[in-house]
This record gives sequence, structure tokens and C-alpha cells, in this order.
Amino acid sequence: MTLTLHEHPFASYCWKVLIAFYEREVPFEPHLVIDMDDREALAELWPLGKIPFLTDDRTGLALPESSIVIEFADRIGEAPPLIPADPDAALQARLWDRVFDTAVMNPMQDIVGDSLRPDGHDDPHGVGEWRAALERAYELLNDHLESGGWAAGPDFTIADCAAAPSLFYARVVHRWDESRLTGLTEYFERLTARPSVSRVIEEAREYRTLFPLPWPEYANRP
Repeated sequence: MTLTLHEHPFASYCWKVLIAFYEREVPFEPHLVIDMDDREALAELWPLGKIPFLTDDRTGLALPESSIVIEFADRIGEAPPLIPADPDAALQARLWDRVFDTAVMNPMQDIVGDSLRPDGHDDPHGVGEWRAALERAYELLNDHLESGGWAAGPDFTIADCAAAPSLFYARVVHRWDESRLTGLTEYFERLTARPSVSRVIEEAREYRTLFPLPWPEYANRP
């Protein structure tokens, strides 16, 4: 099996898949999508042109969407699956995977996207709503995580793969009150200390100049 992952080290949803691959020691070849030529070449494989995108050069399998790619990765190797075998545990892993993607990643990306709009076309009202949405998500996550452990229970799962990029970048654009929301803060510290997560953070570090908003000093740690 020869897997090629079309990705960029700074892209949040690519982090999600890279963490899963590093956790399960999935062998793959990275193919960086950097410029418009790369995007056009990717669109020939997947018309939506979004990364990450996985291809199996031997079988012709082609998979978009980070959660689907992670589900495929669970078939490879002997490491514990990121979607648990137990049906109830699997539901929790999938649930919190969706929470991080929809309630944290999406408003974070909306805030970043607003900064890229032409002058006079920004949406201050929308930004306010997205920041409020993040605040609600932070409260929910703090209550959920204050007992310790990982996002969906005692084991590291697809939910934690989703949590790492969403929380890392959300903390850059709209930092939560780390002294008050201690459950969320302590989880974030456990998460960023995990080798697979710290690896993607370091691999992305050289690309931080690509970020369109000011990069706060506190986000340099880790």
C-alpha cells in the first residue's frame, strides 16, 4: 500500500489527519499543496479541491474529509483504533469529533476568513457572533473535560485529533479565560504535550507567517 496525503502542515484539518497517522504509525508520503497550481492539480482528483485528501496509489482509493480518512487509518497497523470498537464508546468519539469540528473549528475559521475579505466587506456582526459561539463552546468543553482524561473518555480517539487543531487555532483568534476554565486549560496542556500533537505543532511552526491575523506571543508556547 502506497498512501499519499495531499496536505499542508499549517492547515487545521490536515493536522487532524496527521495526528491520527502519527498516533497509529501509518506510513504515507506527504504531497504539499502550496500554490494555485497544486490546487488545480488536486481539483482534478477531487473537484472540491480541499485538503486533506488521501490517495492509495496501488488500489486507486481516493478519500477526502478528515474524519473519513481517520476511519480508514484505523484499518492499518496494530495500534489501538481511534474510533473505539465498543459501539457506545464509538458514538462518544464521533460525537465529540463533530463538536470540535462544528462548534470550535468552524467559528474559528469564520473569524480568520473575515480578515481575508477586501476592505469594506468585512462582517463585524458576524465576527461578534462567531466569538460568542466560541465562548459557548468553551463553557461546554470545560464542563465536559473538568473530570480529566481525553475528549471522549479514557482513551485518545478521533475526538482528540479534532480537538488539537481546533483549540490551538481558536486560542490564537479568541483565547479562553485559562484561569477560570481550568478543565479546558488542563486538557489543552495534556493534549499539546502528546507526542503526535507536539510534532504537528513543530512541523507547522515555520509557516506561522501565513496566518492573516496577528500571532500572539502566548501562542508561541507550545
